[in-house]
Amino acid sequence: MFLYTDKSPVIFRDELPDEVDVAIIGGGVIGVATAWYLAKRGRKVLICDKGRVAGEQSSRNWGWVRVNGRDAAETPIAIESLRLWEELSRELGPDIGFERRGIVELAETDADMEFCEGWMDVARANRLDTKLLSPDDVRNIFPAAQGAWKGGMITPSDGRAEPFKAVPAIARAAQHSGVLIRETCAVRSVEITNNRVAGIVTEDGLVKAGAVLCAAGAWSNMFLGQLGIDLPQLAVRGTVARTEPAPSVFEGAGGAKDIFIRRRQDGGYTVASGITEHLIGACSFRYGARFLPALKSASELSFTLGKDPTQARFPRCKWNGDDASPFELTRVLNPAPSESVLQKMRAHLDKRIPALRSAKFVESWAGMIDAMPDVVPVMDALAAPAGLFVATGFSGHGFGIGPGAGAVMADMIDGREPRFDLNRFRFSRFTDGSRMDPGPGI
Repeated sequence: MFLYTDKSPVIFRDELPDEVDVAIIGGGVIGVATAWYLAKRGRKVLICDKGRVAGEQSSRNWGWVRVNGRDAAETPIAIESLRLWEELSRELGPDIGFERRGIVELAETDADMEFCEGWMDVARANRLDTKLLSPDDVRNIFPAAQGAWKGGMITPSDGRAEPFKAVPAIARAAQHSGVLIRETCAVRSVEITNNRVAGIVTEDGLVKAGAVLCAAGAWSNMFLGQLGIDLPQLAVRGTVARTEPAPSVFEGAGGAKDIFIRRRQDGGYTVASGITEHLIGACSFRYGARFLPALKSASELSFTLGKDPTQARFPRCKWNGDDASPFELTRVLNPAPSESVLQKMRAHLDKRIPALRSAKFVESWAGMIDAMPDVVPVMDALAAPAGLFVATGFSGHGFGIGPGAGAVMADMIDGREPRFDLNRFRFSRFTDGSRMDPGPGI
């Protein structure tokens, strides 16, 4: 079993301090990476997670560490993130599974090929090693992939890592550097004095803090809504599987139109179809219109009925620091994988990569992906209350860009001049009349 659930042992249970410099809500890759870089600067940091470190999407993703095909504004941060992954691998050891084995995207239609050709402008602007592929190149580089390929593109310097290992490993290193981490400790609210954060109110008590980072993934909308802050975020369910050890068909990660694979340390493959599902709830009606531009290009998104506990009810329920919060009712969000999606994945895998037909799925799971209307995250300091920072809505891109995003947030919290253009990721884009210009899909 490669999943963290509410039955998993509690590993991180540091004593709750009276005061820290920075309190971080959420023990996923973004929160953990931010804490790691703040601790390196001597800042006193506390991470609180309602469940387990990396218990949700940070351990349930595909394990791709990519620049290939990213939104143009994300690309420089993703490049830095690859460098930081390499640095982490040297510091923490090979167990995190990071290797630069390349990521390939194959094009079956003219539209697919036009996207690859268009993205080469981003690659050239960032001096990447991305190459366009001809049909002959595809046959040489990824001969196991079956299809009438028009070509594609490959970024040889892209990498892969093991999500369920990597984020806890970074957390252990951060803890060794002085970061306090407390699992099964939900943050109920933020203490605010004179329109400035003064600390966090947890289920185990108050902790004073001069800065607070909300890195709560799919729960961020609900948490911020309790503070009167409206974040237009929805969640989609992604279903993933892993195979038993199998013959090598590609040592990196690759997309072959309707199937996506990533070589694993254990000799198997992580497999996904790209199909995501949105479970209809109150937030669907609250924010649905804002997502219409993204929906036009989301051909593999379906809608279904089901229970999504990350969606705040209508009207919003309210609680105070003395009340049990919804976060305590769902310690680890562990949605069931979609059986219909698994069937399609199996069929697509057998058709596209017949060399893996005999490789059985030995485990499957699902995760809730925090998505924004323009399919890029929020990384910003809020205007009010002062001292509240938000890093969420990574729209399925968070694992690979995690170390880079953590370094960005550490700089921001420290008041340092940003090293990247962060305008596309500002919170105010949802209220200042900006057009929602969706980046590449989830």
